[in-house]
Amino acid sequence: MDPLTIVMLGVLALLIFFMFRNSRKRKQELETLQEKMVPGAEVMTNFGLFGTLVSIDDDANVAVIETSPGSTVRVHRQTLARVIEDEVIDEVAEAEMVAEGAPVVTEPSVNESSVDAPAEKPKRTRKTES
Repeated sequence: MDPLTIVMLGVLALLIFFMFRNSRKRKQELETLQEKMVPGAEVMTNFGLFGTLVSIDDDANVAVIETSPGSTVRVHRQTLARVIEDEVIDEVAEAEMVAEGAPVVTEPSVNESSVDAPAEKPKRTRKTES
């Protein structure tokens, strides 16, 4: 066997391995998403509509979303992109962000001398040609 053929077969085997691995990972993510899709969950559709999931009809592939109190929308089940979960940043996560160099928002300090004295305008001088 030629070394080039062995390398090509190895590359083909790697491609097949990664293809199966990605499909398994995608299937697992879809299963976890379906577990979270229960009535009462806050969801977002593929086209950016946010609302609360009211019901899902598996046979007709229809989901009913309440966008505001008393206003419901029927969408295809596959348009439900993700479940919105409230993420709270605690003090530890904030400290880690500061350690990584993230900017910290603070109240601007007021310089007392700049408040009392009016700002001076720069003087303009006119150059004359001689």
